[in-house]
Amino acid sequence: MKTVRQIMAETNALDNVALMKQMMAWPYERKVRHAEEVARAFWQRNTEEGRHLHVSVGGLDSITLHYFLQEIGVLVPCISCSTLEQKGVQKVHHRIREEMEEEYAEWEHDHGALTQAEIDAIPDTAQRDAERKQLEGIPPKPAMYFLPPLKPKVQVIREFGWPVLSKEIAGKIALLQNPTADNATVRHAIITGETGEYGGWQTESRMQLSRRWLSKFGGADGEGAALGYEAAPFKVSDRCCYYLKEKPCDDWAKAHNSVPYLGLMASEGGRRQKSLMMHGCNYWGKSTIRSAPFAIFDRQDLLQLALDLKVPVPEEYGEIQRGPGGMLRTTLAQRTGCTMCGFGIHMEKRPNRFDRLRDQNPREWDFWMNHVCQDADGSWYGWGRVLDYIGVEWRNAPGQVLGQISMEEVAE
Repeated sequence: MKTVRQIMAETNALDNVALMKQMMAWPYERKVRHAEEVARAFWQRNTEEGRHLHVSVGGLDSITLHYFLQEIGVLVPCISCSTLEQKGVQKVHHRIREEMEEEYAEWEHDHGALTQAEIDAIPDTAQRDAERKQLEGIPPKPAMYFLPPLKPKVQVIREFGWPVLSKEIAGKIALLQNPTADNATVRHAIITGETGEYGGWQTESRMQLSRRWLSKFGGADGEGAALGYEAAPFKVSDRCCYYLKEKPCDDWAKAHNSVPYLGLMASEGGRRQKSLMMHGCNYWGKSTIRSAPFAIFDRQDLLQLALDLKVPVPEEYGEIQRGPGGMLRTTLAQRTGCTMCGFGIHMEKRPNRFDRLRDQNPREWDFWMNHVCQDADGSWYGWGRVLDYIGVEWRNAPGQVLGQISMEEVAE
């Protein structure tokens, strides 16, 4: 059996990591030129090999990617699981749809074909079929396609668990909470850092959970319980993204023989960093083909490009401004996601995403905090239990000491 390090050596992963580190130190202008080269090369090869292309659009990073691709003349459809996003992000997605509908209204006619509506109006079945074949032969029309999730958000949490801390950490906790004979070696590595033969006999590998989270979640596993670690009174999972976004996008891509541009950056850390560092900006694998033109960007690069392209910024982010030290930042949220997502919540300063949700929609906030899941005795709980367990304040308003009387209450 080959070890992880042997596999990385055979796939040139170590060389890729070294090269990516060099490119991440490039100045902004060079990174932008590289992103254009990456995007064009991806389009060229996939077009020659008979594949279509699209861009997966979510928050500010991928919104910026859409406008960047348009700017350099790489015209591809957008797909979005927009119903999961916050309201301001949804507004920008609908703006993109309207812009694309107007700009590419004559796309089919420019390529010598009828629109689908015109084809459907043809009375003769044989002629309709012939026109549809002609329509299938032209490049995919640049448009925004909205995709529904495979399961409702609440159902995913109830079935699999809460998306908390980070996708990588949640995945490890989920393994501890769902022990099997097949994952015993991985669970041992998560508890102890010892990887065994496959992992190269490492004793302090990055597979191990940090002490902070081992103490709170390690007790779900028998080995961790024997070491005195606690077990959380709720399920944890990283599967939400799969059912809500990844699988719907993958299904659309397969149905349309299309491969994605993604607005991922290695500087974000976690699983994305590992994958991008090892495989580079453009990747053609056995089961995955994807392009990440912004892979070598950091947050400053992304925000500067958004300013340069005059990208519409969703209201949840506030505005892009330069701080006293000259660093760009968004005045409100630094990241966005699903309204129920807890990845990274422990690192946010208040007011955090849940605080803002309380201000914007108190009823929705109350549901997510208190009424999502039930214990065996019928008691309801929500994000409140999860946040209490990981030490994130939520009951009090930002800046208010728990139990302190607010000015509104005094006025009453």
